[in-house]
Amino acid sequence: MSLFTILLAGDLAITDRLAAQVAGTRVIAADGGMRHARALGLTPELWVGDFDSAPDALLDQWQGIERQPYPRAKNATDGEIAVDTAIARGATSLVIAGALGGERTDHAVMHLLLALSLTERGIPTLLTTGEEEAQAHLGGQMQIDLPKGALFSILPFSALSGLTIEGARYPLDRAEIDSGSSRTVSNVAEGPVTITLQSGRAMVIARPADMSGG
Repeated sequence: MSLFTILLAGDLAITDRLAAQVAGTRVIAADGGMRHARALGLTPELWVGDFDSAPDALLDQWQGIERQPYPRAKNATDGEIAVDTAIARGATSLVIAGALGGERTDHAVMHLLLALSLTERGIPTLLTTGEEEAQAHLGGQMQIDLPKGALFSILPFSALSGLTIEGARYPLDRAEIDSGSSRTVSNVAEGPVTITLQSGRAMVIARPADMSGG
């Protein structure tokens, strides 16, 4: 198993949980995502992109890292190029850091769809900002290690059949959920949460340090 971390240029909170998730992984930075490397104690093996969001100081700081430049006019984002490169180098699972929130809703939604697609291809993918995490659930059982009081949501990207939620304030037992329903938004963990799904495509979004639902 080969776990890769992809560093994107989005906002990132450096938390103990995030540090544990990326520890010991191989790393590829996408353009301005290199700015997170030092704070995480990571040294990327490759830096890809058009470098339009990488300031000169950052370029000078990481002169020893192999670079793979691309033109600004291209058919994929720097992040997708980094993901494809990681897979070509043997990645079997991914952490994509800096992938959620920010000013570009189109990029955040694209990353959710990318994580769904990658998981369908057998490459489990965690999207994270350090404060918020998202991962696809395509059936079977998933357990998320959350502290009591943490917020989480299940976003149905299709109709969900046989959805069971255990270890939460609002449990479900083999529920049928319509695509786009808000029924499974803003639940509260009572500790580790187990989510069982008979069929469907969903994104599970958790905020491990957000206790505002408590």
